[in-house]
Amino acid sequence: MLRHLMYKIKSTGPITVAEYMKEVLTNPAKGYYVYRDMLGKQGDFITSPEISQIFGELLGIWFISEWMATGKSTAFQLVELGPGRGTLVGDILRVFTQLGSVLKNCDISVHLVEVSQKLSEIQALTLTEEKVPLERNAGSPVYMKGVTKSGIPISWYRHLHDVPKGYSFYLAHEFFDVLPVHKFQREHIAMLPRLVLNSRAQVFVLLQHPKELGLQKTPQGWREVFIDIDPQVSDKLRFVLAPSATPAEAFIQHDETRDHVEVCPDAGVIIEELSQRIALTGGAALVADYGHDGTKTDTFRGFCGHKLHDVLIAPGTADLTADVDFSYLRRMAQGKVASLGPIKQHTFLKNMGIDVRLKVLLDKSNEPSVRQQLLQGYDMLMNPKKMGERFNFFALLPHERLEGGRHQRNARQSKPFASLVAGFSELAWQ
Repeated sequence: MLRHLMYKIKSTGPITVAEYMKEVLTNPAKGYYVYRDMLGKQGDFITSPEISQIFGELLGIWFISEWMATGKSTAFQLVELGPGRGTLVGDILRVFTQLGSVLKNCDISVHLVEVSQKLSEIQALTLTEEKVPLERNAGSPVYMKGVTKSGIPISWYRHLHDVPKGYSFYLAHEFFDVLPVHKFQREHIAMLPRLVLNSRAQVFVLLQHPKELGLQKTPQGWREVFIDIDPQVSDKLRFVLAPSATPAEAFIQHDETRDHVEVCPDAGVIIEELSQRIALTGGAALVADYGHDGTKTDTFRGFCGHKLHDVLIAPGTADLTADVDFSYLRRMAQGKVASLGPIKQHTFLKNMGIDVRLKVLLDKSNEPSVRQQLLQGYDMLMNPKKMGERFNFFALLPHERLEGGRHQRNARQSKPFASLVAGFSELAWQ
């Protein structure tokens, strides 16, 4: 991967951080996500569904709650973007099975958007156990089809736009944080004397790392962060600043007050697609991820073996990620749909009844090791110093879903209409 990137830079000049992330993570030949299983204790990071079954179960309850609140349609698609090992959708489908009497007249299908060949094979094994042979067609938009263990049709796609349009519930858990970001820094006067020439004799400003820059604002405005080869060390990469404005600068808000900004056009495209689909055919989207509401600056980082890793060292061997800017996702919905959140994971899960579910599972188990695992998983999900405050939940819903609640509120003088959506306020367990 490093040789590939250096050849690319020597041929065309420094590349954006977004292009770097895209190559490192999803290059068809050597991309980090394409041919490896990076999840779990033996991988580079672990996700909430791998920590506790309760996480996926509560998300299953959320989708059923929304399905019931919007009239119990006769059919819906469950669509997950970046499904990992399939653990999360597996837990959700188990809830659907357990509540089969509620969903008995509903025709459900599962649609997974996955670019990784390795992970799609793991998902198929997890969800279908291949009791029914899978249909495979590498050249088709639907590159794999099968039937889940509970008899639900399941299909795999590489792109969201290939998923059939229709009444759907969309799920994106730790999906948006790995989409490529463009990084921008307000130009700093102190950096100007440190101009360097790249291989194509273009002037770039040397930038060892964005965090090293001071926060002095100048009239020169924004400069995009690029990645170049270090002329002092032939096999080393370095950060530089673009000499002039770049096209991605158009994504920065005109009233932006931060001095370092990350923007993710790919996330905007996906949110626009989800918004159009939900506005047209109904349903909802639930996003759970690292993130902030337009407040953080430099969040671009790498993970290898569950530890932070220098993003420019040994590209292709570590995960690259940047916190999701939920204020940007909200803007990109462009009013086509309503949005809720972001709210902290511990608040969302508490509202969904995680304490009730934990007690049920503890009461059912006599095995000390299982009880310990349940309690440790709960702590990891809920502890503010662990995942409880690092992860956020965000939802997209049709306007009429909330407007109906507003009319009811006016009639009964109850809580604000947003409280009618489970998770974003307390769910009443019966």
